[in-house]
Amino acid sequence: MSNKIQEKMDKNEYVIGPFVKINSSEIVEILGLAGFDYIIIDCEHGPLDMLSAQDMIRAAKLVGMSPVIRISDNDPAMISRALDIGADAVQIPQICTKEDAEKAIIAGKFAPLGERGVCRYVRAAEYSNVEKSKYFKKANNETMIIVQIEGKEGINNIDEILSVKGIDIIFIGPYDLSQSLGIIGDVNNPKIGEMVEIITMKAKACGKRIGIFVENKEQALKLIELGVQYISYSTDAGIILSSFKEVIQQFRK
Repeated sequence: MSNKIQEKMDKNEYVIGPFVKINSSEIVEILGLAGFDYIIIDCEHGPLDMLSAQDMIRAAKLVGMSPVIRISDNDPAMISRALDIGADAVQIPQICTKEDAEKAIIAGKFAPLGERGVCRYVRAAEYSNVEKSKYFKKANNETMIIVQIEGKEGINNIDEILSVKGIDIIFIGPYDLSQSLGIIGDVNNPKIGEMVEIITMKAKACGKRIGIFVENKEQALKLIELGVQYISYSTDAGIILSSFKEVIQQFRK
């Protein structure tokens, strides 16, 4: 099945999807039926692991969504495992330097682009059903590396990070960035907005795509206008909670 994120971005369209924190393939299916382009299975914050993520990937592909896995660390083994179970992209937190970004690319791509651990007896290769040379080439062409910039050090090194070949999306983490700037939680602060604009303009000039987390439609529309293509909208838990609240408030009124 194709990588929906890659397909839509290649047509210069934006994609939208939530973080998934609840261990439920049924919720993943519902998100796809609702029309989201992708999900980010969050293995950094919360209880999810690779075993639960694998079932979520199956559910996502069933309803035409691209599954992304956010891992907890820039660790080659974790990057390899996320891609082995069939994620269309791996999202790596706390990228602060050019060396961090290069490490992620090396771990996420097979030779000659990198040094990803080689095993074709995995779900991504249909457990060896896909012919070897086709699998390695397809994996390099169709899986994506997303790096998160979420601190002052990453911002200061943004030009060097953008120079790294193989990065598909630069993802700005507004909450961690707010903490780094001493304004924890104030993600609507003008300082954050200014940095997002600067990074987006620089990324576009280098031919790199930008992603960012948003919590409402207004934020998303402003960023789409700015040229952001990878819109991470809220979380499954947040969407469910706000929807349930809206229902009960209608009765309480």
